[in-house]
Amino acid sequence: MQETLDRIDELNPAINAIVALRPRETLLYEAGRAPRGPLQGLPMAIKDLSDTAGLVTSYGSLIFKDNIPAKDSPMVARLRKAGAIVIGKTNTPEFGLGSHSYNPVYGVTRNPYDPSRSAGGSSGGAGAALASRMVALADGSDMMGSLRNPAGWNNVYGFRPSYGLVTNGGPGDMFLSQLSTDGPMARSIRDLELLLGIQSEHDSNHPHSIGPFRAASHTRKLKIGWLGDWGGAYAMEPGVLALGERAVQVFEALGHTVTAMAPPFSAEALWEAWTVLRSWSIAGKYGPLMRQPHDLLKPELRWEIERGLALSADAIHRASVVRSDWFRCTAGMEVDILALPSAQMFPFDAKLHWPTAIGAAAMDTYHRWMEVVVPASLSGLPALCVPAGFGDAGLPMGLQLIGHRGQDTTVLSLGHEYAAATDWVSQEPAG
Repeated sequence: MQETLDRIDELNPAINAIVALRPRETLLYEAGRAPRGPLQGLPMAIKDLSDTAGLVTSYGSLIFKDNIPAKDSPMVARLRKAGAIVIGKTNTPEFGLGSHSYNPVYGVTRNPYDPSRSAGGSSGGAGAALASRMVALADGSDMMGSLRNPAGWNNVYGFRPSYGLVTNGGPGDMFLSQLSTDGPMARSIRDLELLLGIQSEHDSNHPHSIGPFRAASHTRKLKIGWLGDWGGAYAMEPGVLALGERAVQVFEALGHTVTAMAPPFSAEALWEAWTVLRSWSIAGKYGPLMRQPHDLLKPELRWEIERGLALSADAIHRASVVRSDWFRCTAGMEVDILALPSAQMFPFDAKLHWPTAIGAAAMDTYHRWMEVVVPASLSGLPALCVPAGFGDAGLPMGLQLIGHRGQDTTVLSLGHEYAAATDWVSQEPAG
């Protein structure tokens, strides 16, 4: 605990990954009295979208800047039961919207590999804290790549589990909105699996719960489909595809079969279905916030809510049919794994709200530049982001490995093989 807090004092002012840090004296006292468990005494900072009892949970919003929950979210309660000590929170964009972690409460989280650049999001604080060695493990959540984009941009591992593996039981809908899930981030697959095993404890209050995760070794050779830029549908910054292609060659050297695939589904159909279901889900969750003063809500949140509230039942149904068609398509694929870059561009200027273009391709929404993560998110597939190396400017990039629904152990076993054959994580940020 002492070493962790010293390192945060030294590095966090330049990175701003850890927020709402608790008093040192209190944490040192708790460190000597941590309950037994697999995480006994481990300092952890929780993403500021998950409720933490007695510790401010702002969701990055001025509306909730003084919000102190009375109880932990189920996932946080599992971490505490395993012996972890919650030292504070990790920064996130307001209500987790957007893949750039900035908000009016705590400001901007910066990339440890270049503090002038974004750390990604919405688990950007978690990714930056891991990359700078301020924490050993980090929780995150992923609706639209929020465990994958920041993992890739911070040269660590992030895993979006199959829907239902990590659940948060409680009131509210559990059938219609299945786009988001919690998951782990770490600097090794072993650590990733350790945290996932705790996060995925069976949740008797959530009938979709399929946990817990138990690590297992799968040694069979796999068929991997490399999708690149989805047949040109996804604009890519120069250098991104080259790193992805080099990364999938590692699997060929390990004896797996890698095939360059033609797009298996219309990218535009996936995007249209995604944006409809995303806006509808966000409107259902955050619609009441529209009664708040206009300047207290992120413009992108207002746009999502207004768009969601204006949707017809027919539009929502058609989007869900597309989602179902895509799910059927993935289930029938002959490959075991789909491989794609984890982002379409390298970390951008941290002063921006979001990139309005990738090269000559204009981005028509605040999240279009992250379209590459939609195929896994739309149908709740397990997706592992592994480090893929560094571009010419020294900025990290990741590779998504997307498996069949429920095949989390297969994806993570492949990650073990990749990690043993590469050593990107050892390349720490300068200084």
